[in-house]
Amino acid sequence: MDSPQTVGQLTETLRQGGYIADRGLATSLFVAMSLSRPILLEGEVGVGKTEVAKVLATAFGRRLIRLQCYEGIDTNQALYEWDYARQMLHIRALSEHQLADTGAVDRLFGPKFLIERPLLDAVRTGDRAVLLIDEVDRADDEFEAFLLEVLSDFQITIPEIGTIKAESPPLVVLTSNRTRELHDALKRRCLYHWIGYPPAEREVEIVLIREPGISEQLTRKVVAAVNRLRELDLAKPPGVAETIDWAKTLSFLGETDLDTSVAADTLGAVVKERDDLELVKDNLAAITSGA
Repeated sequence: MDSPQTVGQLTETLRQGGYIADRGLATSLFVAMSLSRPILLEGEVGVGKTEVAKVLATAFGRRLIRLQCYEGIDTNQALYEWDYARQMLHIRALSEHQLADTGAVDRLFGPKFLIERPLLDAVRTGDRAVLLIDEVDRADDEFEAFLLEVLSDFQITIPEIGTIKAESPPLVVLTSNRTRELHDALKRRCLYHWIGYPPAEREVEIVLIREPGISEQLTRKVVAAVNRLRELDLAKPPGVAETIDWAKTLSFLGETDLDTSVAADTLGAVVKERDDLELVKDNLAAITSGA
């Protein structure tokens, strides 16, 4: 599918893919796609940052390439590595005469022994890919600086092979849960959008479009209860993903109402911290009242 021509068209395409984007997010994504700019999405856990990239890839027929960041990730794990085990097997298969051939040794560092990691894969694939750099805030400062360099020119130099450059850059979506503050240099390179918790009516719509088998009445009760949960002083407030999980759990169990008893039995679908569970249990009557 070609790139969207208007913000409205992109909004509708995302909706058909099961993602309801507000006007601000759709506009930011439209500009990012049109101007080939990376976009940084920040927000609370579970509000749909990662899902944006997945739906964009599916909707526009691009390949999703995901780089999951974590503490200690280095450039080899993000760019490429040599398949040393295969190289050693190849060396053992060569005769002494073949090993004396300079060309045979050089071929050990050719494309067939190269293991592509997500960034090199994305540069090769170009605009036929959506590159998701997930939870970039978990990586360290050095890796962030390295990412900035790659995102500036979309080219990678492999000493043994040469420089590989994307003819047209992929769509790059970076996500952050703000476990640490990202550097201004990376933010300046990207478009930026904050994804917050959606208004109740939109959250109801999100649940119903993702799980059409759940009744609207039950969905509204779950969304109301989740919004009350977010008002508590929880270590990990539930995101939209937890709202969907709770509604699915209740629907699967055949529940049509959300009272204190049902809520207590199914809290594990929406609250994932022990201390939070104790606080929620003490407030279940208020959370489910009118839900």
